[in-house]
Amino acid sequence: MALLADLHNHSCLSPCGSLDLSPRVLAETAAARGVKVLALTDHNSALNCPAFARVCPPLGLIPLFGMEATTQEEIHILCLFTSLEAALSFGEYAYSILMPLPNDPEKTGDQVYVDEDDTIEGEVEYFLPNALDLSVDAIGGRAAEYGGIVIPAHVDRPAFSMISQLGVVVNGPWTAVECVRLPPSVDTLGFPLTTSSDAHYPEHVARRPFELDIAREELLPGGPGTEADLRALVKALRLRSNFTGA
Repeated sequence: MALLADLHNHSCLSPCGSLDLSPRVLAETAAARGVKVLALTDHNSALNCPAFARVCPPLGLIPLFGMEATTQEEIHILCLFTSLEAALSFGEYAYSILMPLPNDPEKTGDQVYVDEDDTIEGEVEYFLPNALDLSVDAIGGRAAEYGGIVIPAHVDRPAFSMISQLGVVVNGPWTAVECVRLPPSVDTLGFPLTTSSDAHYPEHVARRPFELDIAREELLPGGPGTEADLRALVKALRLRSNFTGA
């Protein structure tokens, strides 16, 4: 039985997102709209993933952790992990190579991380959407070192995408490629394709989920509150259509 999945969502940690979209609100809204596999991918940070990890299991959600990383070329790449600890470690690395430009909350928005009850625990100093000192050619290998997979984000969008920055989708160690709409309007090189909500506000949650062809027990063999199986996730993503007939 297929599981409804949504692998690209923000929270109140992303300055371009709503303060109302806490990890708890994201999870509750997604669950109410039928999503079963949900990822939290704030800009260049995983600091809201601990709260997300705590709120998802009681709602029947299988959580994935990570970030929407920005490469040197200002291309957005989803870096996804089944391990919370791995996501947090990768987040620490990402912050160490983030352009050190302080955030101005009055101009660009707040960057707060919270607990599972929406209580603010802290605020991030540097402006998170800035580029990392990491190229699009290198990001896949670096994420893999931490046990993660990579999916180029919204490649058919005219901003912060491979198409907008390079003119084409480039080859790489991509488990899948994310599009805003399917079938794709650009050449995606035969990679499996997904859609995702890229939610920044509560009303955006679950607006573009996709079906993941995997049983819950296969993706989460240890049961609720345990880590999802990365190999099973990759296998299911690779079963997705590439919309080329191949």
